[in-house]
Amino acid sequence: MAENDTKNTPSLQINAQYIKDLSFEAPHMPMILSEMKTPPAITVDIDVKVTKTDNPTLFVVELTVKANAKKAEDKKPIFLCELTYGALTTLNVPQEHIEPLLLVEIPHLLFPYARAIIANTTREAGLPPLQINPIDFAALYRSKLEAKKAN
Repeated sequence: MAENDTKNTPSLQINAQYIKDLSFEAPHMPMILSEMKTPPAITVDIDVKVTKTDNPTLFVVELTVKANAKKAEDKKPIFLCELTYGALTTLNVPQEHIEPLLLVEIPHLLFPYARAIIANTTREAGLPPLQINPIDFAALYRSKLEAKKAN
């Protein structure tokens, strides 16, 4: 294959993955453990942010996961975990494929790592590991497109 053919072949490459920010708070530990009578109320929020670089094929994709647990009875906080997990990504694809790759496929590749970090963090804090359900990033992308059209 000639060098010119390689340059025109569509490709996606994860150059680096990293934890940009990790925060964990359990303000009422350890006494909260003895107070819990029912499973906690847990909310998980996910966001994806893409940043362009000076290089037109190089992008930064950041997946932010916020997990919040409260006692079901009185809403007393159990923990708050916030993680921003990112990737430096090179894309050599047609323009119409860039946005879906950055907002669907790359987060899909990053999610298992972010999920494991959160599970390990909650486990190391003395709590059961939080196993976040898989995320449908395609549906998240579609809802962002619909919201953009509505505005």
